[in-house]
This record gives sequence, C-alpha cells and structure tokens, in this order.
Amino acid sequence: MDTKKLGLVALVAGVAVMVVPWLLPTGPSAGLDAAKFLESGSFAVGAAVVFAGGLLTAMTPCVYPLIPITVSVFGARKTEGRGRALILTSAYIVGMGVVFSALGILAAKTGQAFGAMLGSPWVVMGLAAFLLLLATSMFGAFELALPSSLQTKLNSVGGAGVAGAFLMGSVSGFLAAPCTGPVLTGLLAFVAKSANTTLGAALLFVYALGIGVPFFLIGVFTVRLPRSGVWMEWVKSVLGIVLVALAFSYVKDAMPWARDAVKALGSQVGRMPGALIAAVLATVGVLLGAVHRSFKEGAREFAWKAAGVLLVVGALVLRGGALDASPSGALWVRMGWAEAPRAPMFAWHHVMPEKKATFSVQDFEQVLAQAKADGRPVLIDFFADWCAACKELDRETYPSTQVITEAESGRFLTIKIDATQSEDSLDALMERLGVEGLPTVAFVSADGTVLEKPRVTGFLEPAPFVAEMKKVLR
Repeated sequence: MDTKKLGLVALVAGVAVMVVPWLLPTGPSAGLDAAKFLESGSFAVGAAVVFAGGLLTAMTPCVYPLIPITVSVFGARKTEGRGRALILTSAYIVGMGVVFSALGILAAKTGQAFGAMLGSPWVVMGLAAFLLLLATSMFGAFELALPSSLQTKLNSVGGAGVAGAFLMGSVSGFLAAPCTGPVLTGLLAFVAKSANTTLGAALLFVYALGIGVPFFLIGVFTVRLPRSGVWMEWVKSVLGIVLVALAFSYVKDAMPWARDAVKALGSQVGRMPGALIAAVLATVGVLLGAVHRSFKEGAREFAWKAAGVLLVVGALVLRGGALDASPSGALWVRMGWAEAPRAPMFAWHHVMPEKKATFSVQDFEQVLAQAKADGRPVLIDFFADWCAACKELDRETYPSTQVITEAESGRFLTIKIDATQSEDSLDALMERLGVEGLPTVAFVSADGTVLEKPRVTGFLEPAPFVAEMKKVLR
C-alpha cells in the first residue's frame, strides 16, 4: 500500500476509535411498552409498537457489530440478482426471529430476564468461539463449509446459502439479546400472564423483524458492491478485527477476572487519556499491517499482521474499559499529572451480592427493615454485566448532578443488585418484586411499601429519572 494512503487509513482508524463511541446513541428508553395495548385487545397496535421497538433496538451498541458482519455475508459475494439476495437476507432474519421467539418464550416461562443465558460461561464461550471462527475465516485462514451431504457451502466470509444465512441470523439473535430488555420487559410479562405461547412467539418474531430491517436493506442493496479486489481484503480484515474484539467483550462479561482486569485498566488510565491511548494503539496497529497485510504471504507478513491485529484489538478493549471510567485516571493522579476528580459521585450504600459471595435474602430484608425504621425511601437497581442498558444507566444517568442531588436531598438508601449469575434466592426475590427484565430500578417508599409505580425499566436520561425519584417522595 502507498505510504500516504496507509498513513491516512491509520489516522482515520485512530480517530474513529477515539470519537465513535462518544457519538453512538443510547438504546431504547424506558416506557416503550406494548403490553398495555395487547392487554386491551389492540393486537395490531401492540404488534406495531413491538416492531418499532425492534427498529430502535437495531440502533443500539449490541447490534452495530452485526451490521458489518451482514455486509460480509451478503455484500462480499459473487454477482447475484436481488432475488437471490432477498431469499438469503430473509433466511438471515428468520434465523434471528426463531432464536428470539425461543429465548423469549423461555424467559417468560422461567421468569428469567431475556438474555440471561449470556450470564452462562458455557453459552458465552460458545458464542466467542463462533465469532473467532468467523474472524479467522475473514482473515483468510480457511473457507467455512457445511457437510457436503447438505449440498450447501459457506464461503470465506459467511453464508453462501440459505442454511448459512439462517445460521448467521441465529447467532445474531443471541448477540443482540443484551440490548432488548427495555422493549421486551412488558411483552414477556404479558406472554407469561396470558400463557399463550403461540401469540408470544409471533410477537417476538415481529420484534425480530423490526431489528432485521437494517440487515434486510443492507443485504439486498449491497448485492451491487464490487466483489473482488484489494479493497475487499481490507474490508475482511476490518471485519475480522471487529469480530475478535466482540468475542473478547463477551468473554469479558462472563469471566469475572477478565471483567475486573478491564475495569481496573480503564480506571487507571481514565476516560479521556484512555481514548487517546486507544487511538494511538489503533493507529500504530494499522501502520504495522492490521488491515493491508495478509496472513498468507509468509512468516514475516504473518508476524507483522498479527502484531497489528493485536494492537487494534487491544485498542478497542481499552477504549471500552475507559468509556465508563472517571475523566482523570488514578494512574495520572498518583504520578501528579492530574488532579483527583472533585465532582460528587453517586453513592451505592449496598452492592449485593459481594464479589465471590452468594445473594442473601436475609441481608437484603435487613437493609430494607433498617431503611423503614429510619424513614428512608429505597432505590434498588437490578443489573447484569451482559445488560447494555444497565451500563448506560451507570455511565449517563447516575453520575448526573441532578440525580446525585435528588438522591441526597431525598435521603434515598441505594442498593445495587447484581443479577448476572442466576441464583434461586435472587430469582425468587426478583419474581416477588415483579422484576421482569433488566435493567429494572424499583423503589420502596419511606413506610416500607414496594411501589409498582414509579418503576424504571430500561435506560432513562437524568431529567426524567429525577422526575421518577420525586414521585417516590410524594
């Protein structure tokens, strides 16, 4: 590659790593509830709300990595007609819909939050292995192929057949699950209460169709993209890097040691310095050959490309860890290069369960009893490490001065409950409090009454969140 062109590509990559995470919108907010229409018999309106919720979910961070994967599946193929692309894309969306229907019915019947399977290390490791398999394929290590008896083959970047497209859509359904809570909470509660499995499966399929609209458009209209050339090899390398980083992010959320390590690294470097360091690492990685070199051109090229890919993946991991950190990192404060943050912080009085401990209902009830004795209202945040909207609340809402001031002036006792790992005692508590999905922020009045309203299910910006807190004090 020409030196000037390589430098420009590297610079663009560095700027993208630094800036893009700040520009991404948050997921669907709380309050998008189709259940009230469904319960009143307005099934058409309810289905329309569910479909709209799917469209909004398609704009969340969980789904963004799936878009370039879709391009690789349908846009990097041999020349085909739009009819063939339509069939393949439909198979992709149907695969996603089948997974959503199955997971949704399971969640409604068992009472577990949709996406809770991502708290299982076995499920997460399986998804990560699949993503790494796709990544190595995009790097040109081998061509994926279904058994010859099925008479269907997968090309080097994904699904070249209805079965392959269906398989990719099925995996996409799992990967999108962490961002679905705000929309599906009420829907799953309706399915559980109605005991109508057929209707529930159909509505969840409609939801998957809403998520699938961008993929449908991408799959159909990218059929006219050029199919070969050096640029397509670069695209494959970029997609491979994204898949490796995505695989690590899922492993990180399922493995406490990896999650703690990334959080610790982010807190040490801080939000702004972390973004700059990640940008530099990505730039250097691209210059070394993460994109333009090939793993198939000898040992020297292999080594340079491997080093470049590792740097860019490391940059993406660091960027994600720094996103939720304080503006100035602890490392720079210790070195005297920055001042410790003086802004007030949201105080969690209790985090349950503690690390490496099991959830204790007795401890929880004791905390509530003490709050009632003191005449204090209680804010209870149910979260999970796989829940995207939970992270948005932690990043955007709780650090807000408005929320902190309201919590202090209202004398709220705050409890944060980690529901990443399923436990019988915790599941029973969530069922008793009516927690049907994550995130859920429940409130207890000063007299000890668990309130059905107000209640926050999903991401909510600071101002409306404060309005919900004020309702508890009335």
